[in-house]
Amino acid sequence: GSLVAAVLQHSGQLDKEHLGAHVGRLSLREEVWSLMNNKYSEFLPSVQNREDLVAEVDGLCMDIDLLKAAIENEVQQDLNVAVTEFTELKQQLERDSVVLSVLKKLQEFDTAMKELSAALLEEKYMPAAQRLEKARSSLRNVESHRGFELKIPKALRKELTVQEQNIIYQLGKEWQKLIVWKLPHSKGSSSLEAVVLSELHLHTVPAPGEDAAVPPVTAVLQALAVLGELHYKLKDFGQLLMEYILKPLISYPSLEPVTEEQPDVFILRFRSQELALDEFSPIKVFDQIKLIFEVLHKYLLNVPLEQPGKGGKDSKVTLAELLGELIWEELSDCLIHSCLVHSVPSSSSQLEQYKEVIESTKEFEKALKEMQFLKQDKTALLKYACNVNFHFANKKCQDLIKAARKLMTSEIHNTVKITPDSSVALPELPSPGSGDHPKTQGPSSLLDSGTVNLGSESSLSQSTLSLPTCRISSSVQQLVELAYSTMEEAKTSTKFCCLQLCNCVRDIFYVFCEVVPRYHRENLQKLPQLAAIHYNNCMYIAHHLLTLGHQFRDLSSSVLSDCSGTFVDVVPDFKKLGMECFLAQMQVQKRGVLDRLWSARNFSNMDDDENYCAANKSIKQVLHQLKGLGTVWQDVLPVHMYCKAMGTLLNTALAEIVTRIAALEDISAEGADRLYSLCKIMVDEGPQVFTPLLEEDKNKKYQEEVPVYVQKWMTFRELMIILRANLQEIVDRWADGKGPLAEQFSASEVKSLIRALFQNTERRAAALARIK
Repeated sequence: GSLVAAVLQHSGQLDKEHLGAHVGRLSLREEVWSLMNNKYSEFLPSVQNREDLVAEVDGLCMDIDLLKAAIENEVQQDLNVAVTEFTELKQQLERDSVVLSVLKKLQEFDTAMKELSAALLEEKYMPAAQRLEKARSSLRNVESHRGFELKIPKALRKELTVQEQNIIYQLGKEWQKLIVWKLPHSKGSSSLEAVVLSELHLHTVPAPGEDAAVPPVTAVLQALAVLGELHYKLKDFGQLLMEYILKPLISYPSLEPVTEEQPDVFILRFRSQELALDEFSPIKVFDQIKLIFEVLHKYLLNVPLEQPGKGGKDSKVTLAELLGELIWEELSDCLIHSCLVHSVPSSSSQLEQYKEVIESTKEFEKALKEMQFLKQDKTALLKYACNVNFHFANKKCQDLIKAARKLMTSEIHNTVKITPDSSVALPELPSPGSGDHPKTQGPSSLLDSGTVNLGSESSLSQSTLSLPTCRISSSVQQLVELAYSTMEEAKTSTKFCCLQLCNCVRDIFYVFCEVVPRYHRENLQKLPQLAAIHYNNCMYIAHHLLTLGHQFRDLSSSVLSDCSGTFVDVVPDFKKLGMECFLAQMQVQKRGVLDRLWSARNFSNMDDDENYCAANKSIKQVLHQLKGLGTVWQDVLPVHMYCKAMGTLLNTALAEIVTRIAALEDISAEGADRLYSLCKIMVDEGPQVFTPLLEEDKNKKYQEEVPVYVQKWMTFRELMIILRANLQEIVDRWADGKGPLAEQFSASEVKSLIRALFQNTERRAAALARIK
């Protein structure tokens, strides 16, 4: 009540509701306090119990610490002593076990060596070899234990080596008794005479009452196999077999094997027989080699051996298998490259007959597989024989390239004459509009009475698309015929062969472009006749290449597309090849003409006899050169090419003479007369160099047409007129720039000549004034 009064006194602002609430809170506090007293009275006993437990745990911890200290001070020391003793005992046991193992292996080694010696004395090589391997295994086991400084393994190794070499030596002697080679002393072992003198003796034939002490072949071979020496023996045997038996049978068709069986030995030798044809027959070679392997299989190779280190069903292997692994690769290569290669057909017609070779090859491989000499997966011979189309194509192409190269390197000057109506052995052309089927009539039947109608009154001569008359090398004609015959054969070949042959024809022409210019380079540069023939050769080949692909368009389109279809793309190469060679020769001749004119002393001071003689000599040398050149090109170049070439060279001479005379500053009257006489020599004798044909009367036509081929001919004639003309005649021929003189010379050149020929007078000045 005092508290409430104090509150009311302190806060006079409280109303009755606030006072009631405050009284309620006070009563709630009293209830909470009462509840807390009850809980404390209940919790106090449990706290006391936990304090008791903590006291007990502290006591236990103290006891544990005392126990731990006792263990560390007393028990641990005893335990360390016990572990050390146990470790020492264990190591001692291990050492004793190793020593015991080594002693056992040494005992095994000693036992094996004793048994080995006993077996060798009784010539029981197989048990001896097995005992040797057992001793070697025991010794390896002894040597594998490291940490033992024993001297005895070295001594044992030495003894083992001695015994091993001893048994190998005795087995080698037994091998030499079984297989005896009687070979010639000469070094030429591959010669036919040496092979005939060679013999192989096999002492493996069981004889009646055979001494049991003699080791059988199986025991010797098996012992060699166990010792790892059989591989070397077989390798040597295989080499001798290849060198003295198998390779000679393949290389010499005249050889024939002879076999002879005696009571205790089998003998194999050869005899040489004369053959009508020295040809390689795969069928015969296969039969003879099969015979060799059959007798070897019977008397030597059919011996089953256990492979060292292998066991089970597959551990057995025959001697034939081992020998086959050593020599089959070399033998198959020899059969392919020395026998089957030569039997590949050289023409498509022989391909059908080659089936016999394929069957023979199949039977040969089958027989070798049955004798276990050859594994089932080895089919190199059969694959080669069955791939005859590929080999035929390659061989055919090689032969073609070889033949073509021989023609290319033959003499160029051996020529034949080609005319527009020449009969050439070429295949029949397909008929126009007949698709891909060849026409039954020849090329000449395409032309009727020398003309071909074009749908109008105009017509073409029969020789329009023909080569002009000229001479070509006979080798080039044969080369083109070779290309045509090859394309003909391609028509009847398989697709692969057809493609190869078509490509080969292209290769022939590519080879020509490379070989001929290089091989004949010196002659083509020095000899103008050969340069002309080479030009004709190139034009002749280009002429046929234009239509070669078209003539064989009946080949399958796929083949033609694979081999570039036609040969038209090669034509520019041949034309360029011929032109380059001929133009190079023309340059040589031009230099010769100019060099000779150089000695004419520029045609100056012709009133001097010495100068005149020098000029006259140079003119005649030029004419002599051109006449000689015309002779070597006569009946060689086509007429139009001949006239064009000779005209070019004569024009070079005339142009040089005109240039030098026109450049003279002073020409006396006597000098003018002498220059005129020199020029007259050129005019009179120059046309005589045009002799393209052998018939002299037919050459007159071309000699009269000299102005057509010599560009400076009329210029030269005008120069001669000037040398003899007076001023008025020169002015008249000028005709105010419209006369014949104006067509050949410029005004400056005419004025220069007038000044050189005439003295400085009013008439000359008037004449010079007219020249403009």
